[in-house]
Amino acid sequence: MKRINEIQNPRKKVLFLGYDEKQTHLIDALVKNNCVVDHTEDKVEPVSGYDFVVSYGYRHILKQNVIDGFGCPILNLHIAYLPYNRGAHPNFWAFYDNTPTGVTIHLIDGGVDTGPIVKQRFVNFEKEDDTFAKTYAALIENIEVLFLDLLPSLLADDWTAKKQRGIGTHHYAKDLPSNFSGWNSIIEQEIAKLDKEGLKYE
Repeated sequence: MKRINEIQNPRKKVLFLGYDEKQTHLIDALVKNNCVVDHTEDKVEPVSGYDFVVSYGYRHILKQNVIDGFGCPILNLHIAYLPYNRGAHPNFWAFYDNTPTGVTIHLIDGGVDTGPIVKQRFVNFEKEDDTFAKTYAALIENIEVLFLDLLPSLLADDWTAKKQRGIGTHHYAKDLPSNFSGWNSIIEQEIAKLDKEGLKYE
């Protein structure tokens, strides 16, 4: 656990899980808004005293005892329009399954990306966003803007969360087919190829 900054009488005390200051500017935004921020990429044990926890690019599943132990809201930033494409590689599956594309900030519960939604938006890509890598970059930009839009409400304790609607979809990391050409492939061409070949697994 790394303490990013020290502030007398901070507005909020925040634990940021996942990406560091070089990978996202959201930590700097919290600091500029007079929050004390701790950061880690490692597995965590519950620690009391935080006003909220942010999970963004965090590669560990929080078990129920950890969720309960923090005793504060735990917000996850997910690059999918939930309930569609919970789990791994949402950017790929949104195109392959032809499901809505978007970004969601939700509360973490005992499931995988199943918690109540705090804020979300659809994302429509530009014509030049023709590869998976480009659409991923657009989703990352949108989820960060969404968090910055939400931040004043988080700081003012003026926000709500609503239960997810519908069944949606879920994918595991192992579901990504072995004949996928990679993130720099042209989306339209790649989907046509996979439809023709069928999804293959080693």
